[in-house]
Parts: sequence; structure tokens; C-alpha cells
Amino acid sequence: MIENIDDVCKHLTHGVYVIGVRDGELRNAFTAAWVMQVSFAPPLLAISINPEHYSYQLLKAGKICTVNVLASGQMALAGHFGQSSKDKMAGFAWQQDKTGAPILSDSLAYFDCRVSHFTDAGDHVVAICEVIDAALLKQGKPMLYSQTGDLDGSSELYE
Repeated sequence: MIENIDDVCKHLTHGVYVIGVRDGELRNAFTAAWVMQVSFAPPLLAISINPEHYSYQLLKAGKICTVNVLASGQMALAGHFGQSSKDKMAGFAWQQDKTGAPILSDSLAYFDCRVSHFTDAGDHVVAICEVIDAALLKQGKPMLYSQTGDLDGSSELYE
């Protein structure tokens, strides 16, 4: 085992996002930190998701999602959507764009995406998603994963 891997991985610079997923009338959202741009043409994003989560089933079946960028002061949103629950979306304002996937109205920006394909990645699955549309919703600084401390409980997950 690598000593202090959790502390070292917190130094990888990446943001914190709420991923909105939809399959027909079924919708859900979850917090993700492992999101990155992987292509300019076409614009592609890679999203890492635990295949045991309910949201993965919706993403796999519906093949649409949004990546909603959280602001540095939205720790409560990151924590809320990081819970394991099927009814996390109530009480929040949502909108939709071209794909129909849920967009968190209170986010800084969003990317509206269609899944191109999936690939296995250890204990997660990576969804490669083509960006269909994107927009800034408000000004602010994005939340960084390093600001979340052990919100996701990752310190207990490394072998």
C-alpha cells in the first residue's frame, strides 16, 4: 500500500460537480469529483462513476447527463448530492436543455451531454460524454476537491 495516498491524491487539482442523469421519467443527481475534458473536437468529458450506485443504472440506460459545476461556497450541495438516496432532487430548482437531462439551476455552469461509450476503470466505470451544449449560469469560483476534506469518505477507501 502507498503511504498517505489519500493526502497525496487531494493535491490532484480537479473540481466538484453535480451530475444530473435521466432515463425517461426517472431522474437522479450525484456528486462527482472525477470529471475531466478529454477532447476538443468533438468536445468530450470523462466522468467516473461507481457502477453500484442507482445513478449509474440511469446513466447507462438513458445515456444522457449534465455536469453541473459547483461554486466554492456550495459545500452543502456537494454533501447533499453525495448521499446514497433515490430522492435527492426534491427542493432544488432544475431546468433542462437539449438532451433533457436535469440541470441544477444553482450551479455556476453546466455541460449538457450524451454518453458516447463506457469503459471499466478499477472499481468505477468511466463514461465518455459528448458535450451537446454548455452555458455559464452565474459568476464565481469553482469548488476544488481539495476544499472538501474527507466529505466523500475517501480516506477509508484506499487499500
